[in-house]
Amino acid sequence: MPNADDRPRRVTVDPEGPLLVEGPVEVVGEDGTVHASRRFTVAICTCRRSRAYPWCDTSHRKRVKPEGRGARAADGPGEKETTS
Repeated sequence: MPNADDRPRRVTVDPEGPLLVEGPVEVVGEDGTVHASRRFTVAICTCRRSRAYPWCDTSHRKRVKPEGRGARAADGPGEKETTS
């Protein structure tokens, strides 16, 4: 899929997370499979832990065991878990 305009795509590198790429994008896997996304920004997994690979599902984040009933896993105190 060629770029729709002349401006370059922006890729943001996070050493502890996914690559954030301005979309729409196509990702070609090792086996030649093409994965497409029309979102305005996509998170591409770099750790290979994602269940939705090549898209990031935040599996790279460290998990803490929930305390008590109804507690949520989070990265740390006061931080909310979000998906990319």
